[in-house]
Amino acid sequence: MKPIAKFFLTCAAAASLSAPVLPLAAQERPSPVVLAGDVKAVKTITEADGKQRTELVEPQTIVPGDRLVFGTDYSNTGNEAVTNFTVTNPLPEAVRLAPDAEAGLSVSVDGGKTWGTLAALTLANADGTTRAATHADVTHVRWVLESIAPGAKGRLTYPAIIR
Repeated sequence: MKPIAKFFLTCAAAASLSAPVLPLAAQERPSPVVLAGDVKAVKTITEADGKQRTELVEPQTIVPGDRLVFGTDYSNTGNEAVTNFTVTNPLPEAVRLAPDAEAGLSVSVDGGKTWGTLAALTLANADGTTRAATHADVTHVRWVLESIAPGAKGRLTYPAIIR
């Protein structure tokens, strides 16, 4: 399989499998929250007058340094509010979190074991010292939605850059 095809399969799988992490009681009954993920490429278009605008388009050919936006749409199809709903997205290995990602985004740099803002996370070096985590270290992002009203919809996104 060509590397680019493998990358897109990985991205599609990661985006479409944005799985909620629910308390055990909630896992016993189906959640009324429906999730759908996608990946878009960021394309800068220069108009005839020289002005530039940015569009999100279906990824075509991508190369290291290209920007992507991973998104997860959610909707509550139930008749009751859903509270403390967690959406967790793993970052595909082929990308790193973009430096302009929201500073308050909850991230993990250890495969989802611990969470915090990037500025609060550290990693251990081989010699036992620690260093500040960087955007390239992020393995997962997550959002905890305090309450999703019946019929409510929304979109969660994070920017990434091809490694």
